[in-house]
Amino acid sequence: MKAQEIQDLIDFIAKSGLSEVNIETDSFKINVKRNQAPVMMEAAPLPSAPAVANTATPIQASTAVATPQSETSASNAKLIEIKSPMIGTFYRAANPDSPSFVNVGDEIKTGQIVCIIEAMKLFNEIESEVSGKIVKVLVDNATPVEYDQPLFLVESN
Repeated sequence: MKAQEIQDLIDFIAKSGLSEVNIETDSFKINVKRNQAPVMMEAAPLPSAPAVANTATPIQASTAVATPQSETSASNAKLIEIKSPMIGTFYRAANPDSPSFVNVGDEIKTGQIVCIIEAMKLFNEIESEVSGKIVKVLVDNATPVEYDQPLFLVESN
């Protein structure tokens, strides 16, 4: 595996929300783990592979999650973020043919379902913990989200 392919793999892991990937071929075995700290990469040759030195190289992954600015001013200081309670894939609707749970401008109440996050083939309905008006949807449909990543901006009542 070439250095660029390894870097591409690390970039993919950083963007996907996966925490660990193991790849094994006839010539090598690679294990990449993602932490909040730098990503550790371990590569070791398999017994039938040509002799290659074992390496454990820290590689800094670009795992910064863009947190939107809260557009704070005196007029909209009541903006509250609805954040993801887990890592998974964000969906705005129950299925592709259904309307979105909420849209910009909708009034929501505490306990109302605002989206679904799919994690390990389980679809988790995410309920609002606040009442107010949806000001902005911060995540695109069918994209990976991180734990505690802002999903919606709500103007509280």
